[in-house]
Amino acid sequence: MTTFPPGRDWDILIIGGGITGAGILLEAARRGLKALLVEQRDFAWGTSSRSSKLVHGGLRYLTEGGLRLARDAVREREALLRAAPGLVEPQGFAIAALAGDPVSPGDGEGDGEVARPAYMTMLRMVDLLTGRREHRWDRGAERPGASRMAALGGASESGGGAGAGARIPGGIRYTDAKTDDARLVLRVLDEARQHGATALNYVTVQALVRDGGKVHGAMLRDERSGAEHAVRARVVVNATGAWSDLLDRDGPARSARLRPLRGTHLVLPGRRLALTQALSMLHPLDGRPVFVFPWEGVTLVGTTDVDHDEALAREGRITRAEFDYLMAALRAQFPQQGLLESDVVATFASVRPVAEGGAAPSSERREHLLWSEPGMISVAGGKLTTFRSIALDVLRHLAPQLPGWQLRSDRAPVFARVAVPARHDLPAGVLRRLAGRHGAHVKPLLKAAQAGELDVIPGTQTLWAELRWAARAEQVHRLDDLMLRRTRLGLQLAGGGVEVLPRIRAICQPELGWSDEHWEREVAAYLKAWRPQYGVPVASQGAGAAVGARLRQ
Repeated sequence: MTTFPPGRDWDILIIGGGITGAGILLEAARRGLKALLVEQRDFAWGTSSRSSKLVHGGLRYLTEGGLRLARDAVREREALLRAAPGLVEPQGFAIAALAGDPVSPGDGEGDGEVARPAYMTMLRMVDLLTGRREHRWDRGAERPGASRMAALGGASESGGGAGAGARIPGGIRYTDAKTDDARLVLRVLDEARQHGATALNYVTVQALVRDGGKVHGAMLRDERSGAEHAVRARVVVNATGAWSDLLDRDGPARSARLRPLRGTHLVLPGRRLALTQALSMLHPLDGRPVFVFPWEGVTLVGTTDVDHDEALAREGRITRAEFDYLMAALRAQFPQQGLLESDVVATFASVRPVAEGGAAPSSERREHLLWSEPGMISVAGGKLTTFRSIALDVLRHLAPQLPGWQLRSDRAPVFARVAVPARHDLPAGVLRRLAGRHGAHVKPLLKAAQAGELDVIPGTQTLWAELRWAARAEQVHRLDDLMLRRTRLGLQLAGGGVEVLPRIRAICQPELGWSDEHWEREVAAYLKAWRPQYGVPVASQGAGAAVGARLRQ
């Protein structure tokens, strides 16, 4: 168990253990600041483990007119691809144009042929930013039973289709990137620790400490031991995102209001809907784009964008209307598959804050917001891809509150170089994946593996050995830490992975030091929470008629 370093004051206290807080911790520590991060739940518990898993290269931001944001996203995506192979990986995308589409993928009206020039222009701009050509237009054809994905080379004919006699004018193919978002947060935190930082989960802020109108630190409570600690810091950073108002109720009013939006996703087994590249399809009800793409042995479908009207203290979850909306998109795109509700092994929902601009939820801009008071900077919004740029922006704004410290603007590689181990008993791709996710710990992880633990868990790309290492060395406090963030088994396997829990118990219970009673309590709590938060929502009477009712705004 990681504990507070005794009797130490800090240059910077960061509250919030998602990707934004982790990025700030890393950039502060590598620039010589004594930095502490605390998270009230588990690292990446909120939005940063429930994102769309995509490391966007700026295309969406160009459609919104955000050239600066697009340029920043392209630069950061390329930096992550270089620094974290095996964790951040290229992902091919296809945007198919089909006669009769209600809305084009580019400009919101007309068919795919109309959208093609504008979309191709934006992709050429992305190519200029990356310095290489990664997109092309594939001319389609009229073929009986042709599917969009089959026509674009992304799936077999059995993967579904647009219907017999569908005319496919063509489609756009380009390259973006994807990641395991929770493991990205953990890798950033680990890199920060290599620079002397401290990061603690399950530590709550009881109150901010103010003196003379200035924030000087916080009263913290370790939820594992119950101990309370008064921590002093020269500056505090509120990186709690959508929950920032809950932390700073007594702070100054800010000019822009945060708008919590909920995005939801479905998870299907890879064997049930196998894709080789991602597909952006248009929803038959309202023409809104929906993504389907392969990830970690499963297929993800998403996302919705709706206002999150529930209390933020309640964990986000998919509604039945959102579930039916995404299923309707799948069935329209892949009619030959005969996809059923029972094919969905899990769902997940995230709440992300955007600046209130009065637009429809899916059209709100994604820039981050900063506001401050003496002794504290608050940050919210932004995107997974640009976490490092957000961190540097925060440090620029807090520098005046740290007399004697100057911000170096240099951008070192995101992560220190990690050599991929040379082993003959594992494929090169598996070793690359382990090195990407575990960084400098990949060798001790492999050394700790016992007989049979270098096998892949069926239906996933995870090794049993990763469970042992997580239990031993990655600050696991609850079973859901292990199943939903250190690994993603709770998303990838039916019922939250209930069928593999006996073997997980044999591996992890001794490492965690839990008694039999403790293990059984954790299993009961995990499964009780998993069903409403990650399972398929129960159908209500008339749910089918309400599909998309709130989503066509």
